[in-house]
Amino acid sequence: MSDNTELNIRCCKLSDSLVIQKLNASELGYDYPIAHTEEKLRELLECSSQRIFVAEMSGEIVGYVHACDYDLIYSPHMKNILGIAVSSEYRRRGIGKALLTAVEEWAHETGADGVRLTSGEERTDAHEFYKCCGYSCNKKQINFSKVI
Repeated sequence: MSDNTELNIRCCKLSDSLVIQKLNASELGYDYPIAHTEEKLRELLECSSQRIFVAEMSGEIVGYVHACDYDLIYSPHMKNILGIAVSSEYRRRGIGKALLTAVEEWAHETGADGVRLTSGEERTDAHEFYKCCGYSCNKKQINFSKVI
C-alpha cells in the first residue's frame, strides 16, 4: 500500500460488524462473539446518542471509534469515547487522529463542551498518542464492575 492511499471516515453500517469484531479481538483483546457483536451493533446504530465511525483505506476498514453522549449532573454535556481501534498494519498514518477528529466534529455539531475517554493503564503507547492529539490526563481512576 502506498502512503498516498485515500483515507475515508464514514458512519458505521451493520455490514461492518465482522471487521469490527476482528479489530476488537486482534487490537483490543476483546474476543466477543460475532453474533453478539452484530446484535449489539444493530442496537447501537439505531440510537441517536451513539456514533460509530469507521476508517477505510482502499475500500478496507482499518479502524473504528465508538462514542456516545456523556451527561452528568455536575458537568456540561460531552462526548465519551468508548472504544477506538486501528489495525496494527495501518498505525502511524493518521487514522487514529482522523477517527478522534470525527468524534470531535460530532461533539462540536451537537454543542458538546468536549470529548473524554478512558484508557487502560498498560496502554502507554495509546496514552502518548492521546497527548499528541491534545488530550490531557486529569485524574487516575480504578474501574469497578459487577456481573449480575
